[in-house]
Amino acid sequence: MLVFKRLLMAFTIAASLGAIAQASQRVVDVPTRQGVTQRILFLSQTAPKATLLLFAGGHGGLHIFPNGSLNWGEGNFLIRTRQLFVDQGVAVAVVDAPSDRQSPPYLGGFRQTPEHAADIKALIAWARNNANVPVWLVGTSRGTQSVTYAATELQGPDGPDGIVLLSTILIDAKGRPVPAMPLAKIRVPVLVVHHEEDACELCAFSVIPALMSKLTNSPRTQLLSFRGGASRGDPCEAFAYHGFNGLESGVVRQTVAWVLDK
Repeated sequence: MLVFKRLLMAFTIAASLGAIAQASQRVVDVPTRQGVTQRILFLSQTAPKATLLLFAGGHGGLHIFPNGSLNWGEGNFLIRTRQLFVDQGVAVAVVDAPSDRQSPPYLGGFRQTPEHAADIKALIAWARNNANVPVWLVGTSRGTQSVTYAATELQGPDGPDGIVLLSTILIDAKGRPVPAMPLAKIRVPVLVVHHEEDACELCAFSVIPALMSKLTNSPRTQLLSFRGGASRGDPCEAFAYHGFNGLESGVVRQTVAWVLDK
């Protein structure tokens, strides 16, 4: 019996080490528009069930270095949880600003432009060529404007298989918030994830019903709302309720389960 237990333990350790070895990380520069590339940090294990393109909030200029480190954004919810997503059986691609937007204002004023949609279209095509699995766009905060705009502009084989909106921009005096976009054009599943106590003035939870009511042509929609966790610093930053601080594992687990329709 003792020998059997030791063999079982050795097998378990070997299997765990094998799983770790199968995980990979690489930096890829995807050609998009004429003379422009879109850099991504791609993480995956063997045989992912889906590929998630992750769009951070703020100005979006991550400055991904060739070794996979970032100059900005490590605290952002989607960036700091990227390995948690991979652990749930999906591949992720952390999306930087394109090569022609590598200085301020980065993605400021760019997230709802035909050029941005063209870049995202190229990323979707790259992801589909890389692995024959569904491709989802996942955005948080200002990233939800990128994701939603792309979903209204790109349909069919050019577009995503679904989108996830975390801490959605619901009010925006400087631009067009997500509920003001032509959401009836979206014909893929939409998951909305929001903290009920989000104190960011652009993301008031009271506006969520208006957002959900406009997703009239999406075949599957759901709101995942959260409470609790911890809120620290600026209410619109990543370690406030806005960034699901302290709730990371649950948010990621439930998000991936919905994406994979479990």
